[in-house]
Amino acid sequence: MSLISCSSLLNSTPAGRFPPVKATTRISSRLQKNQVAREKNAIVNNTLGHGSRRGFLIFMLPLVSSGLLVSFSASGKVKGLNSYNEKRILEQNRKMQAANNVPEDFPSFIREGFQVKVVASNNYQKRDSGLIYLDIEVGNGDCPKDGQQIIFHSVGYKSNQAVRIDSTYLQGTPAKIRLGNKTLVPGFEEGIRDMRPGGKRRLIIPPELGPPVGPSTFFSSKQFEVFDVELLSVQDCQRRTIGFYSDFVCG
Repeated sequence: MSLISCSSLLNSTPAGRFPPVKATTRISSRLQKNQVAREKNAIVNNTLGHGSRRGFLIFMLPLVSSGLLVSFSASGKVKGLNSYNEKRILEQNRKMQAANNVPEDFPSFIREGFQVKVVASNNYQKRDSGLIYLDIEVGNGDCPKDGQQIIFHSVGYKSNQAVRIDSTYLQGTPAKIRLGNKTLVPGFEEGIRDMRPGGKRRLIIPPELGPPVGPSTFFSSKQFEVFDVELLSVQDCQRRTIGFYSDFVCG
């Protein structure tokens, strides 16, 4: 068996194969093409990256210029508004109240994240329950008790817009309700219990003393309610039974 030297193998070129020099050239060309492709991808990625950041800056600029830019904490809640924004919101509220012809000394509301600040004069009083009220006129006589019927006029306002949403004055008939049946909004009933006939009071009812919310109710979210109430009279009621029918007669 004869030994073949490595030099003889390199010098020989079998049929159908490229010479070693040509094979090396082909591999080098392929490597250059791959390098060019990688460079193109890098250029595209860099362009997209700068473009996305540019788009972010373009989006942020209108917010900064309009004063609506807010920062978020780790919990996702909006931080409190600064004094400049509070003054701006109060000025907007005053203009809106003037346009809607709300009564004098009407409160303003400033939302800070998930909290709402009530801005009112020193004439208002606040109870431990959270109810805020203003006595416009103090009546005379005894305060109503459970089982008695109260006859009153009321005007309801949408707090954030100071728009009238309900009024018994416009309906032409005062409301009549017996106390103690839990038919009134908790804050409304608390505010009217210590009124006297002939008295007028403004009630600012916080969400925890407001009406229930949800799909089955008129109210879709927790919010402050404002009512101007005039207590006209208080009547005693007595049960009346006729056969299988029973009701209360008041007056």
